[in-house]
Amino acid sequence: MKNALDDNRPIFLQIKEQIEDSIINDSVKAGERVPSTNEFAAYYKINPATAAKGINELVAEEILFKRRGVGMFVTENAKEILIEKRKKTFYENFIQPLKEEAKKLRINSEELIEMMKREENEE
Repeated sequence: MKNALDDNRPIFLQIKEQIEDSIINDSVKAGERVPSTNEFAAYYKINPATAAKGINELVAEEILFKRRGVGMFVTENAKEILIEKRKKTFYENFIQPLKEEAKKLRINSEELIEMMKREENEE
């Protein structure tokens, strides 16, 4: 778990994203248990309902499933679902605006690709 939460964003979203990141970077794998609502609440000193909201969204998205009396666990397809969701978000938040700005500056696709390759070579 992160040491602190950001005051500028809803806490339940931060908890949700924290679990998502843990799944994507393999800190938590398919079939493994994630911290409970009460564990998040105690660690961050927040209302358990706030933590539950983030966890319940992940259940609705089929990222987590509940084993009654045991806890919340990562589904088998969670990582793939999250990667696809993040790719879509990445496209909408970064690629589309990039293409729009490139169009304004009269940068064609080939030039844009060349710029990206140049950046790779400098790393």
